[in-house]
Amino acid sequence: MAKHENLEDQEYKARSVALRLLARREHSRLELSLKLRQRKLDQQIIDAVLDDYEKEGWLDDQRFAEVYARQRMELGYGAIRILGELQQRGVKSAPENLDSMTESDWCHLVTRLREKRFGLSDLADDWDEKVRQARFLTRRGFSSSQVEAALEARSTDE
Repeated sequence: MAKHENLEDQEYKARSVALRLLARREHSRLELSLKLRQRKLDQQIIDAVLDDYEKEGWLDDQRFAEVYARQRMELGYGAIRILGELQQRGVKSAPENLDSMTESDWCHLVTRLREKRFGLSDLADDWDEKVRQARFLTRRGFSSSQVEAALEARSTDE
């Protein structure tokens, strides 16, 4: 009898914790599973609860990926970094909003980031500064061709 009550308590706890976390923001299945495991819940119960929540539409890795990618793009991150972060969170496929971005869109985004962070001054004579900015933009997850396009951009004020 006590074992049966313990399983019901664990399931109730798993459901309530997962629902509370999902109410705050979107989570991937892997993220929720890890957070529930940290609370010493049984993996079988966690899987059952997450399966139910996926059926209900409350948990959706694709929806999470769309929201996450949009937020990261708004913060000035590139596709390489965003895809890597999504993989760490258990999302295997690229979201639609990331796939729909063209090379031109990414170049515009990285140029805007460079302008906001460093300005669009001419770097032809300052190799050290050019390398520093390129390193920053590359760490943000932009490809070398996108970074090169941003470094070549000039302000319209000049």
